[in-house]
Amino acid sequence: TARITAELVLSGHRVIGFCRSRRGTEVVAAATRRRLPPELEDTVRAYRSGYLAGERREIEAELFGGQLRAVVATNALELGVDIGGLDAVVLDGFPGTIASMWQQMGRAGRRSERSLAVLVACEDQLDQWLLAHPTEVFRRPPEPSMINPANPYVLGPHLACAAFELPLTPADERWWPEVLDDGVRDLVREDRLKVRRRRNFPTAYWSARGFPANGIGLRSSSAREIRIARADGSPVGTVEEARAYELVHRGAVYLHQGVTYRVLDLDLHDAVATVEVTDGDEYTLARSVTDFRILGRDAVRQVGRATLSVGPIEVHHQVTGFQRRATDKGTILGTEPLECPPTTLFTRGFWYDVDPAMLVTAAVAPDAWPGTLHAAEHAAIGLLPLFAICDRWDVGGVSTVLHADTGRPTIVIYDGSPGGAGIAELGFEAAGSHLQATLELLQGCGCGAGCPSCVQSPKCGNLNEPLDKAGAIALLSTLLYS
Repeated sequence: TARITAELVLSGHRVIGFCRSRRGTEVVAAATRRRLPPELEDTVRAYRSGYLAGERREIEAELFGGQLRAVVATNALELGVDIGGLDAVVLDGFPGTIASMWQQMGRAGRRSERSLAVLVACEDQLDQWLLAHPTEVFRRPPEPSMINPANPYVLGPHLACAAFELPLTPADERWWPEVLDDGVRDLVREDRLKVRRRRNFPTAYWSARGFPANGIGLRSSSAREIRIARADGSPVGTVEEARAYELVHRGAVYLHQGVTYRVLDLDLHDAVATVEVTDGDEYTLARSVTDFRILGRDAVRQVGRATLSVGPIEVHHQVTGFQRRATDKGTILGTEPLECPPTTLFTRGFWYDVDPAMLVTAAVAPDAWPGTLHAAEHAAIGLLPLFAICDRWDVGGVSTVLHADTGRPTIVIYDGSPGGAGIAELGFEAAGSHLQATLELLQGCGCGAGCPSCVQSPKCGNLNEPLDKAGAIALLSTLLYS
């Protein structure tokens, strides 16, 4: 991606590159600058959430004004910013949905001139599936938008903003069927709405101070941000509270505008992570443990020889340490423990519970059961965007040889949004086709023990240990065809 971006800059074109992670934008932007002569190095910048508002406005102005030849961004520049005059777009990996792909590619050529869009496929499961089925990139229609208005994490803030603009009446039931009364009642109890009778029907008025939209985050359900600052208090950037333990834990390496920082301390009480500049010779990966509790089953059905359920779950996640790796070759430099408090997510998921006899029939040895389930989980999450309107980063997963709530080996895939956004329901409905595609992916990958194109995941809290590709193939074959 950096090589193509640099070549486009050298040939006089203005470019935007899209990466799927914050770190990716920093790495690709730096690698692009290294490929350019000194007089062009300052014409390439990174852009992502977490930058200070002043930095973002400065980059946008320089891009719009023509001072910048290239910007490498996350999807923070996918929507809502007018940056016209671009000649080319380079996507560092499929962005997760067809809708996002066309939106990003459409950032170039907006003045009715010729433009270029390049998709550089990554090693992960979905990108490799698309490489094997390239016509799908152009034939699949953009996915419709998804929202779950009954989600309490959506309903309350949404009703508050609506009532601030215009009082709510029973006629609004058409927008919030079956949940309007409960939502209004909750806001009245919080002294944010007051109900009065007007024209013989109740009307709910905004009664709290301030603007309710100010407390709603655009990029996550967490409105609170953690400041990233140097020891003297000078600001560096921000990160959502929900991601703080993963990205700015004590000892984490943090990239910002090409400068590498090490986190000295994370203080959630004062909402600040203190950092210092470091040499950039290493990067860090957080280690974590995740477990879940089933709170109910809304529907159950058989998919092959496995039992599939969907319903509300409670996910517990805890960062337990981090791994230090050399930037140049990725070699492991050490592993450090951490004592971070657990976080809890109430959401929705779908899960397979498997009769242990199926693992025996598949000839998977008991000591390989954890790696078998783990590999199947990773591969299934990687392909889920083909069947549900999501990106792999929108979902999480856990696998266990024996779960207390099912009494069996279990694989759960859950919606990463508090309360759920409908991904679990789509996964439940598409389960048969989803499992079949997952098995085909595993069988079609030419690697031996597993790779990023089949069972390894960039977001695994266990750093992709253990994984048993052969066991996953045997288990899925047995479940689907025995």
